[in-house]
Amino acid sequence: MLAGAGYVEALSYPFIGDAVLDQLGLDKDDERRRTVKLVNPISDEEPALRTTLLPGLLGALRRNDGRGSHDLALFETGLVFRPTGEETPAVRLPVDRRPTDEEIAGLDAALPRQPRRAAVVLAGAREQAGWWGKGTPATWADAVEAARSIAAEAGVEVIVRADQHAPWHPGRCAALYVTVNGEETLFGHAGELHPRVIKALHLPERTCAAEVELDVLEKAVDGALQAPRISTFPVATQDVALVVAGDVPAADVERALREGAGELLESLRLFDVFTGEQIGGGNKSLAYALRFRAADRTLTVEEASAARDSAVALAAERTGAVLRGA
Repeated sequence: MLAGAGYVEALSYPFIGDAVLDQLGLDKDDERRRTVKLVNPISDEEPALRTTLLPGLLGALRRNDGRGSHDLALFETGLVFRPTGEETPAVRLPVDRRPTDEEIAGLDAALPRQPRRAAVVLAGAREQAGWWGKGTPATWADAVEAARSIAAEAGVEVIVRADQHAPWHPGRCAALYVTVNGEETLFGHAGELHPRVIKALHLPERTCAAEVELDVLEKAVDGALQAPRISTFPVATQDVALVVAGDVPAADVERALREGAGELLESLRLFDVFTGEQIGGGNKSLAYALRFRAADRTLTVEEASAARDSAVALAAERTGAVLRGA
């Protein structure tokens, strides 16, 4: 999916050092600083197993940018190593016989937790300029969308909330959640990297990144993944622009619209965010495209409008949204 979206896979060594964790701006008590040290590392500068995929990916991005490739979108999937402190010391196995089941179990107990992760990094232009018009720079929104696309492949909806989490910019960082057994569970983070991190790692300005845990995503999958049903009936599109307070998360508005629209809603997309004096200070306008479709009939204008009005009504009740121009 990521390759189809224009990302290029970059494989990196699973080794890190304390220096790169400092450059990422991690707090001293950050769990990503708790590493597994190697007895015989390839390099003394990277003597530990990685706890995040970002150092290797950002290193690949930096090298490619330094060699003239400035428009970059890279991804990697792999294991990270997160010791809990409860691991037992590994025993040295004998070489003159097969290890016993107890000895093998002891080795397993010495291993750290190894969650599967996926990460993307972006810099430069997301869409190239040409005769068709101006290019589009990569932004934090592209990193968030990459994470949402990963979850969408598994049929899982992502809940996006503003957050502060190193190494991301505190004002352009999103925490990503999925529902596991009825509870919101942290899935990962995405956004624009902090300027100090960009300077420390010698990265292009406004570099963006996302990192998610695939094991959590697997737990969020409800049964076998069902292929979408293709309807032969036409779609009915309704656009709405809602004015909300500036501190209301767009994700909360979107969630209310989805629930209020009901089963006829096929998709919902935020396509414009506007702020200005026309809608009052401290407010923002969120414009959504709602697509309605029935599996067994062509929807009437009245049915589509009723579903839209129901969605707007629930958004107004939960977030204080007001239909723009009403």
